[in-house]
This record gives sequence, structure tokens and C-alpha cells, in this order.
Amino acid sequence: MAASSDEFSVVVLASDLGIDARPFLSHQEGEEEQENWHDCSQYLSPDEDFSDLDLLQFFRLQGSDKHGSRIYRIVGKYFPAPVVSGERLKKYIFHKICSELSEGPFCIVYLHSAVQKEDNSPGITILRWIYEELPSDIKDRLQALYFVHPGLRSRLVFATLGRLFLSGDLYWKIKYVSRLQYLWDDIKKGEVEIPDFVKEHDDVLEHRPLTDYGIEPDSLHLSEVPSTAYSFGRYEERWQSREYMS
Repeated sequence: MAASSDEFSVVVLASDLGIDARPFLSHQEGEEEQENWHDCSQYLSPDEDFSDLDLLQFFRLQGSDKHGSRIYRIVGKYFPAPVVSGERLKKYIFHKICSELSEGPFCIVYLHSAVQKEDNSPGITILRWIYEELPSDIKDRLQALYFVHPGLRSRLVFATLGRLFLSGDLYWKIKYVSRLQYLWDDIKKGEVEIPDFVKEHDDVLEHRPLTDYGIEPDSLHLSEVPSTAYSFGRYEERWQSREYMS
């Protein structure tokens, strides 16, 4: 019977004898790492025009936090969710990161103030998909996500479904910031531009803390309206006095 010309080898690892298997597996692991390595330039889209999205300024590179990480500021209110597809949003984010910050650590400051779900939110499923599609080195470079003015709905969603929809590493990088004054613990003032409407929203939350929990006390300022009981009482007294005089 002719011997096969193909050569192969079998390596038997006696793990019970305490033999270190890493030298035998290093070559295989090296190949896997090489396959998982991503060239950031492949995510650049020089032929695609993103000028319309740049004008919206919902995703901008700004200063640095106190740990030396560059800041990407996201203003949720500026994002027109109904007219921007998830695919185009992904390409835009990849293009921005790879063209503006190809190396070094960075963080994200997400301003959730005054966001409307129907108008400004692409959905947690799309956001999860975009994050999972990011190259592994970009995920590693993301140090923190500062979630400013999260609101009750967002807190409940992330508290109940966050671990299911978000990768473990991203879930633990989220830092909830209920007031701007707490953001300055990690970021110096002036390093990130805060829109006026976000500051106004912060003032409302400061004076009406229950708004954080979806409760707006006296939102119609009913305390300033004259009491109806008093008005009807006066009318009844006048009607009775007229009947008596007649």
C-alpha cells in the first residue's frame, strides 16, 4: 500500500502531568490575532459625502478628560433618526474615528438632554450592532461613556436589558451623570462644549429633582391659578344674597 505524500504531525499534551501547553499553542494564537487585526484605513470612506452629517454636529471630537483621553461629544437632540439609516450612521462613526483619532485612548460624552425617542434615537439594537462592528482595537481604546441626563426610561432599559443587549466591556464603561456638576469631576470645564439647552435642562433638574424620575410637579403651574372652590363659593354667596333680597 503506497504511503501518502502528505506530512502531518500530532502533538499530545499531557495536561495531567503539569506540562505548559502555551509554547505549542503560541503559533496558532498568533495566527488568530493576525486574523482579528483590523486596518483602520479600510473604514475610511473618501468617496462618500458626510458634509450633511458634519453640519448637524451631533458627533464631534473635542478636548480631553482628566485622564488624558480625547473626547467625542454626542448630542442626542441633534441626531435626526428618521432620515439617517443605521448603515450610514455606522459608516459615519467609523469614518470619523479612523480619520480623526486613529490611535490613543478616547471617551464619549453623550448628552441625552431633551431627546425624543421617535425623533432622535436610532434604537438600542442599532447602537449595539454599530459597537459590535467596531474593530477590537477601537473598543479597547474606548475608556468611558459618560451618559449625561439619562432619565428614568434610559435607566430602566439599561438596568434590565443592558447586560443582554450590550457587551460586558461596554456595559461597565457607562457612567451615569445626572448633573453637569458631576461631569466636571472627570472633565475640566471648557474641554467639551455644552449647548445652552442642555444647561437649561440641567437647571430644571436642579430645581425640580423629581423630573429625573418622570415626575413633573405642578408642570402647568396650577398653584398660581385661583382656587375654583373659592370662586364657586363667592358665586354661591352672591346668588343666595340676591335671592334673599328678592
